[in-house]
Amino acid sequence: MDAPVSLEGFEVGYDVPALPGMDEADIQTPCLVLDLDALERNIRKMGDYAKAHGMRHRVHGKMHKSVDVAKLQERLGGAAGVCCQKVSEAEVFVRGGIRDVLVSNQVRDTKKIDRLAQLPKLGARTTVCVDDIDNVGELSAAVQRHGTQIECFVEIDCGAGRCGVTTTAEVVEIARAIAVAPGLKFSGIQAYQGAMQHLDTYAARKEKLDAAIAQVKDALAGLKEAGLEAELVSGGGTGSYYFEANSGVYNELQCGSYAFMDADYGRILDKDGKRIDKGEWENAFFILTQVMSHTKADRAICDAGLKAQSVDSGLPLVFGRDDVDYIGCSDEHGVISDPTGALKVGDKLRLVPGHCDPTANVHDWYVGVRDGKVECLWPVSARGKVY
Repeated sequence: MDAPVSLEGFEVGYDVPALPGMDEADIQTPCLVLDLDALERNIRKMGDYAKAHGMRHRVHGKMHKSVDVAKLQERLGGAAGVCCQKVSEAEVFVRGGIRDVLVSNQVRDTKKIDRLAQLPKLGARTTVCVDDIDNVGELSAAVQRHGTQIECFVEIDCGAGRCGVTTTAEVVEIARAIAVAPGLKFSGIQAYQGAMQHLDTYAARKEKLDAAIAQVKDALAGLKEAGLEAELVSGGGTGSYYFEANSGVYNELQCGSYAFMDADYGRILDKDGKRIDKGEWENAFFILTQVMSHTKADRAICDAGLKAQSVDSGLPLVFGRDDVDYIGCSDEHGVISDPTGALKVGDKLRLVPGHCDPTANVHDWYVGVRDGKVECLWPVSARGKVY
């Protein structure tokens, strides 16, 4: 297991944006800030929900890419390991001490398969998704070389239109091949509907999940007829976890963004028509930015531009303010509408990013704050691990 990152000798403003013990006012910008109280409440809330519904919760590590956050989710939320999208990402979590990892994606490159097959040597239960029968032989050959075992989920395309098979016959065919392949274990089904997570209304999301649940039920019936059992049926995200948890077929959730909350997820509506960032979950993840220029009376310029965030899901929101708006950005600058001249040079603002996952991936550090003080500094452990 990798040792904790030592901050000895690190210089604020060059190596890191802050150090534990500093006042929040002295944090260097732009950087990522975590409200630790809000983060911990989110983690406990999802953990309590999963436990109350008899669900495993395998948190999505691709969201935060942080071993420290994953361990907090295990400790406070009872998380059963993580899921990742890439082998290198999974390696970071396993080397950091996470003992149950799912690569919720297909792994087809020979070198990547070889690295995946070695993860169990580090003491981790290792699972991967399969949607092509040819991949079964590739995985089996690798684990036999290394004397390890990999568990496999057959992935169903339940509406996202990306990876996964679409018929029960394909699910059964691949599951049978896995079950008899040396070194592999058929452990269940991956059925995650990513595209519907951000649909605005509860009813629209439910319609999509109802179709996915029916698809999973058909697959489970086909597997049973073939004498195969799916130990786990895994899926569920921040926009749908209540559907999977009450489906009677899913028993593992893969929620990620609930812990941080971004602007795109925050705008979706719960069953009562209320934004989910206004009660269901709290904003815990921010880009801290500072006003660097205000030569125009009605607009301020801050230091968080494109290089500090991803805007694929829209521009960030200015947290806790209704008098100013983030309206545009270039590489190094953010433009903030300030019609009443409320801001001045040096003012710091918290921005809620449009999309937390890729925003986290462009930073090296999380600055954890509580009661106006920097409590911890956590590396974005798997930053750049996209291969």
